[in-house]
Amino acid sequence: MAQVLVFDIREGFKLPYAKCGDVNLYYESHGEGDPLLLIEGLGYATWMWFKQIPELAEHFRVIVFDNRGVGYSDKPDYPYTIQMMANDAAALLKFLGLEESHILGVSMGGMIAQRFARDYPGLVDKLILCCTSHGGPNSIPAPPETIRAMTEIEGLSAEQALCQAMAVAFSKQYLESNREEFDKIIRWRLNNPTPQYSWQHQFNAVLNFNSEDWVNYIDKPTLIVTGSDDRVIPPQNSEMLHQKIDGSELIKLENGGHLFFMEKPGEFNKQVIDFLKG
Repeated sequence: MAQVLVFDIREGFKLPYAKCGDVNLYYESHGEGDPLLLIEGLGYATWMWFKQIPELAEHFRVIVFDNRGVGYSDKPDYPYTIQMMANDAAALLKFLGLEESHILGVSMGGMIAQRFARDYPGLVDKLILCCTSHGGPNSIPAPPETIRAMTEIEGLSAEQALCQAMAVAFSKQYLESNREEFDKIIRWRLNNPTPQYSWQHQFNAVLNFNSEDWVNYIDKPTLIVTGSDDRVIPPQNSEMLHQKIDGSELIKLENGGHLFFMEKPGEFNKQVIDFLKG
């Protein structure tokens, strides 16, 4: 199985791709054990798991990949849906010859994970939904200032637009004490930027997602994690998912922003390991 060092993508290096329907998806596989598929959020690529892969790979076979439209995966220019991206994830598991996997999704990835659990229950062992929502008119929207930071980018450079959007994804406490790491993440994103058209296709997929009428049918062991200071997908959305998914567990990380898994990796990784091995 191909195994790639994170952020060690050099010119001429052959990247591992999986043919999934009409797209080629870039993927990485780390460690051994029960498979754990990590599904990233809107506009994000495999770099986002830099604080999860080393620790989780000590316990599981961790599979990360770039959704269509980002990273090193294909970026077709037509409308995307959450169902389409769930189909991509299922095709990747089948490509890898896996009959079942733990599924962990964050933000948009949590929406993909919900749809995955609905459409491919036989491929799911345990489910982890992070900083996400069931969508639809009854979900709690992002605050107006967050929407403005993510969408009002006219006249900004690529770096300025990224800094503006990512600043609301972290807690204010994190930003005050981790500026060097924040700048490093911005550089990673600038090295392989997401085209505006494919970011918009993913964004529209999120806007059109609504699992409220069927998410209660998910019957897999489910852990729901949110940050108390999430300014992108308010934590009330995780509370509503918890009420709808019978037997689910809910964990709220205090002072955690939308990207709490980067802010509090030790605490988050332990919760994941304990839940999946429990």
